[in-house]
Amino acid sequence: MALGRGLGELLGEVETAYSNSNSNDSKSNNSIIELDVNLIKPNPNQPRKIFDEDKLKELSDSIVEHGLLQPVTVREDNKGGYILVAGERRLRAHKLANLDTIKAAIIDIEEFKLRELALIENIQRDDLNIIELAYSYAQLINEHSITHDELAKRVFKSRTSITNTLRLLQLSSYVQQMLANNKISAGHGKIMLGLEDELQKKVADSIYGQKLSVREAETLVRELKNSKNKPEEKISKKEKKSYDFKPLQTAIENLKKSNLKVKAEKNYFKIEIRSQEDIEKISNYFGNTF
Repeated sequence: MALGRGLGELLGEVETAYSNSNSNDSKSNNSIIELDVNLIKPNPNQPRKIFDEDKLKELSDSIVEHGLLQPVTVREDNKGGYILVAGERRLRAHKLANLDTIKAAIIDIEEFKLRELALIENIQRDDLNIIELAYSYAQLINEHSITHDELAKRVFKSRTSITNTLRLLQLSSYVQQMLANNKISAGHGKIMLGLEDELQKKVADSIYGQKLSVREAETLVRELKNSKNKPEEKISKKEKKSYDFKPLQTAIENLKKSNLKVKAEKNYFKIEIRSQEDIEKISNYFGNTF
């Protein structure tokens, strides 16, 4: 098989090989054969690290009852064995069912393509958690020089979906772990982007502990941001003191005798002015006094 062909064509050939397996029993590139499961080595570049045991058991039971509908894909190594390119769940399910052999499509592909096929196969055909999916996208883009648009076409996702998923890798490792364990959703993660790690942890713990919806979490983040950006209020405002007005008692009485309204309490001394005449009275009094 020419190495220059596109990935889509390559996967198409694997499917064609499977459909023609009944009439092609010879061992050649892309043929379907029964392989000893112990001869197949896991792909070291497999992005998926967590496998749901219950789902594996369901798949295992289905394979025992109905047989394997989709063969795994392998490539030969230089030691007489095979390296798994795609289909780790199927291989694990076979081993769980104590089946000795598994249907496999053998492809001839350069080492560099091994990771690309494994990543795309998992993205398209299995439920990676959102963080594993994000790392798979990042690996394809960074290691295989694939643009967001190209990746979108290959995995049948929207460009926006891929970009939003990749942004989750900007979150702290603490929040990423909560996302990987499905304790919070990708929607929750999205609203924490841009927050400091400590604040992310606080929000994530609140979401999980209080079972907050995305909208409720948005409100929480908005309140925390406003609180952080709000100038700190002076905690210790000057307390109002009460003063002793006895030294001014004579002045107060004299002003009152002039029909002026005077008020002295706590920390202020107030003379109410109701007319120009009041101003002249005050002026005369203080002028004569001082």
